[in-house]
Amino acid sequence: MKYLSRHCMVLLLGLAALGAQAQDFKVGFVNTDRIFREANTAKAAQAKLEQEFARREKELNDLGSALKSASDKFEREAPTLSESQRQQRQKQLIDQDRDFQRKRREFQEDLNARKNEELQQVLDRANRVVRQVAESEKYDVVLQEAVYINPKHDITDKVIKALNALK
Repeated sequence: MKYLSRHCMVLLLGLAALGAQAQDFKVGFVNTDRIFREANTAKAAQAKLEQEFARREKELNDLGSALKSASDKFEREAPTLSESQRQQRQKQLIDQDRDFQRKRREFQEDLNARKNEELQQVLDRANRVVRQVAESEKYDVVLQEAVYINPKHDITDKVIKALNALK
């Protein structure tokens, strides 16, 4: 897929070079990273995710702190414990750590899945706006990835402005 995308990009850039000679081929570029950082819809999605996952993140942080405290306490008390007490407490700490790691992994997976959903919605809206800008300003092609682009072809500001105006 990546190869096909790059192959198409090379073809489009070749066409752009030919079109530039004819002065009727118009190229634009959109920086999707900037859209994800600067567009109001992206900021709202980020705030929504932070609010949605804040409670679980706090619970995880509290659990991690409790585990660290228990581990520190065990390290201090280990020399005075009997062998069976030491083994029992070690086993408890290992079980607690395993539970903590599992919860942290589940949290990260859930967060990543929701983040992908929200970013996909932002990207879908942005792509519709890119099409509208491209059609209204008569662009022949609009690229979203490039190694280098002349700033005069960058239409990201126009897209962000139009996206912010949608509400």
